[in-house]
Amino acid sequence: MASVACIGECMVELRQAQGGASAGQGGGLYSRGFGGDTLNTAVYLARLEVKVDYLTALGDDALSDEMIAAWHAEGVGTRRVVRLPGKLPGLYMIQLDAKGERQFFHWRDSAAARQLMSLPETDELLNSLMSYDIVYLSAITLSIYDGAGRERLFAAIKRARLLGTCFVFDTNFRARGWPDRDVAREVFATAFAAADIVLTSTEDLLALYPGESHEQLIARIPTPELVFRLAEPVSLLRFPGGTSEVRAEPMTKPVVDTTAAGDSFAAAYIAARLAGAEPVEAAQAGHRLASIVICYPGAIIPGYAMPPKKRHRPAASRQATK
Repeated sequence: MASVACIGECMVELRQAQGGASAGQGGGLYSRGFGGDTLNTAVYLARLEVKVDYLTALGDDALSDEMIAAWHAEGVGTRRVVRLPGKLPGLYMIQLDAKGERQFFHWRDSAAARQLMSLPETDELLNSLMSYDIVYLSAITLSIYDGAGRERLFAAIKRARLLGTCFVFDTNFRARGWPDRDVAREVFATAFAAADIVLTSTEDLLALYPGESHEQLIARIPTPELVFRLAEPVSLLRFPGGTSEVRAEPMTKPVVDTTAAGDSFAAAYIAARLAGAEPVEAAQAGHRLASIVICYPGAIIPGYAMPPKKRHRPAASRQATK
């Protein structure tokens, strides 16, 4: 069975409860959950029947215990989670506008996950990447490590790729995590050069390369397989042997919350590619799941709302996604 390692950070999530705004007071009620971009992708991968482990660091507190229990319940593997005595997970708050667009506020500077690349357990964790078919991480993942930690991670990914592991990089960009845009551009270039598949968007790349055309942005990414999501629900694909444009089906329900739209797209795309789908069919699956996710509040939709799993021709080997 194909396996995926998702690397990143899960945080405590506070989001506005429905009808929770307090008139005239600028406040409101918030519900508590857990989320993080790569964790969201891991959950959706598990729901799509992909074997997935989440690689991160947590504290030894009650909230971290709740996270572990929730991941187990979703079928996400936790054997690669490092627990750090005395540490806590980070926290973020989501505020939504009338159109469902979100704004994030973070408290994460001392979160346990930031230490993952500088622990006694780090070497064993990084060596384990060679045992997975796919290693998936995002720019948010890279932003929480220092330069030495990123170099250590990229070196491990390079070793794993020599043994057939596929590296999927998602450009999920948050400006707050990259106070120096020049550093961000250098890290992105390194990730682009190392990746087998890049999942990106105009929203992410224009923040780093303002004013560039779609063609100029795409030309910056040498990876053989590229999914470039536009502002409208359209993806431009480049893959060995061709290019294609994939449009999402028209929405029939109102958009409630765009949180995890890209994360769920990534999960459906990866799951479909592992199952033997070609890139165009995988992008269609990504748009299909994302269009459902944005009709529900929060990052993780109820299990009953997941689309029926579409069967594809099984992948012949771990090279099938390359």
